[in-house]
Amino acid sequence: MTDLKQLAQEIFPDELVTHFPVRVLDLPDGAGKFALISMDNGFDHTKPTTFGPAGLAELGAALDQVEGLAAAGEIAAAGVTGKPFIFAVGADLKGVGVIQNREQALAIGRAGHDAFRRIRNLPVPTFAFYNGAAMGGGVEIGLACDYRTISSAVPALSLPECFLGLVPGWGGCTLLPNLIGPDKAVTVILENALNQNKQLNGPKAFELGIADVLLEPADFLAESLRWAAKVVRGDVTVERAEFDRGEGWDKAVETGTFIADMKVAGASPAPYRALAIIDAARSGDVDAGFALEDEALADLIMSDELRAGLYAFDLIQKRAKRPAGAPDRSLARQVTKVGVVGAGLMASQLALLFARRLGVPVVMTDIDQERVDKGVGYVHAEIDKLLAKKRMSRDSANRYKALVTGSLTKDAFADADFVIEAVFEELSVKQQVFAEVEAVVSAECVLATNTSSLSITDMASKLAHPERVVGFHFFNPVAVLPLLEVVRAEQTDDASLATAFAVAKQLKKTAVLVKDAPAFVVNRILTRFLGEVLAAVDEGTPIEVADKALAPLGLPMSPMVLLELVGPAIAAHVAETLHGAFPDRFGVSENLARVVKAGKRSFLTWASGAPEVDAEVTALMEVGSSPSTADEVRARALAALATEIRLMLDEGVVQAAQDIDLCMITGAGWPFHLGGITPYLDREGIAEKVTGKRFLEPGVASVA
Repeated sequence: MTDLKQLAQEIFPDELVTHFPVRVLDLPDGAGKFALISMDNGFDHTKPTTFGPAGLAELGAALDQVEGLAAAGEIAAAGVTGKPFIFAVGADLKGVGVIQNREQALAIGRAGHDAFRRIRNLPVPTFAFYNGAAMGGGVEIGLACDYRTISSAVPALSLPECFLGLVPGWGGCTLLPNLIGPDKAVTVILENALNQNKQLNGPKAFELGIADVLLEPADFLAESLRWAAKVVRGDVTVERAEFDRGEGWDKAVETGTFIADMKVAGASPAPYRALAIIDAARSGDVDAGFALEDEALADLIMSDELRAGLYAFDLIQKRAKRPAGAPDRSLARQVTKVGVVGAGLMASQLALLFARRLGVPVVMTDIDQERVDKGVGYVHAEIDKLLAKKRMSRDSANRYKALVTGSLTKDAFADADFVIEAVFEELSVKQQVFAEVEAVVSAECVLATNTSSLSITDMASKLAHPERVVGFHFFNPVAVLPLLEVVRAEQTDDASLATAFAVAKQLKKTAVLVKDAPAFVVNRILTRFLGEVLAAVDEGTPIEVADKALAPLGLPMSPMVLLELVGPAIAAHVAETLHGAFPDRFGVSENLARVVKAGKRSFLTWASGAPEVDAEVTALMEVGSSPSTADEVRARALAALATEIRLMLDEGVVQAAQDIDLCMITGAGWPFHLGGITPYLDREGIAEKVTGKRFLEPGVASVA
């Protein structure tokens, strides 16, 4: 038996301890007494309940009490529930990050199992009342019970461990497939976790069979106890499904393996360890399954992959909410009206976003009425789609439509506090636009540009008030990708920058402060990356070889699919911009230029349903006679990334390497399981080999 109190003192003295008070309640209709354990760390829902070693020790003490009541015949049933809005969100990840050796990791895994096993072994029926958010170990303590109720208002229930680089290791991999079947368990444990930690709500969790009954939130506890009383009295019998433990189970594991290969391509061990335990769970031997979970937890907790995943999680949860280098938020000015210059697709997406998130009037302008009408029409059509999907009420839809209007004259911006341009990517055009806007707006109106690569300083250079200009670079699709690069030009003042960050927060975007440097962060890194792949193709490497070279990293898409998403013309334009700034490192592919000139939108064709090299593109190309292998292309591209990131940090493009990782995760979909780009380059030894030193200190995103 693990000495949890000693372990808590040794490795996690700063634990926010969860308490487990026991109340003995009367079940309705004379069904007997019920021992209810409430999980509560003493704070409101903004600090969710977690499990650390000291908390598990307190759970053990609570179970001592419940076991005594059961042995004495003083209770007919027992159960667990959470504090308002929170059931429990599992192991305290801050504690996981400070575990020093495998023995401690193994002890933590066993401690959770020991506590939850005691719930399973109670001699009375046991119940979990999922009253609020439940994740990881919070879900698993419920799985240890005989029965589960869930509130229809539960916003989030998940087993996110594989997303971070762990496995559901306190019973999830063993108990869930035996409760809901291996297919559904693979969906929850693998597919949802690896799909950006997709959450279940209360109704969906009930539909999957994780909970036995769905109840309304208003009187959830009372109704849960009423239902428990019916079970205790025998008025309600819960039937459990039987599952095919042969070929059907095999097929579920095969599906899980396919999902893991698609998402991480072997670059993260966690989903494969989870699948191995799910596979073994078909035997129904719970203790054997728990032992496998213990070993997997011990191995994974002491892996660099998990520490990198925790590092990425910390970036999203903390650094993203407190942008490094941003001015004091008290300097921000209020924004009561927004202007959008342009009415094309990007401008229309921006207008919709500003209207929905800020709830203020948004006016769009363009050079003719047809374009203006098309832009406003796009916004209205998107609102109608949200209404049809019941993601918006009729009143809200009408209100948002009324907020977005169009105009042929920039005089409509006279009372705007924030104007953003999204016009053709040409410096002279943008300079002219800003001059026209400055002539009609107030002296304090912020002028923002959505440019992807042009100099903000140059754009503002001819204005009377260049200090009001900021870069506000969104990523496409605007509604999906969280990143917003907020660019400070040479003369941008603190008030304008603070206003930009305040607006970004209202837009619910991850804002990162970026220096006014060519292509900023994401586009500069991706252009260098794509440039090396295209250079290898130009030298004679077959397109399909170059395109698959980065597959072992588990990137969200291959280089050629990325090129198609960006668009060859845009990619070529950014490459030319960067070639002008850094001609020794950024080339301009002649073959890419040929593809653009021919009007082709991709190097690939999807005619067969899968991506294949377009024969028409191949016919356009002129290549050399020095092909590379996939390994050589990958090594070349990663070395170039390490070089470019080091230069960007030396130039002060961002505050720290953490900001590079935050940008790449939220703006380019760089795999979360790799921890971002710099931990990967450190872990593979590429950073030291190419630049002479690591990007991050040992222990920041690694074990040591």
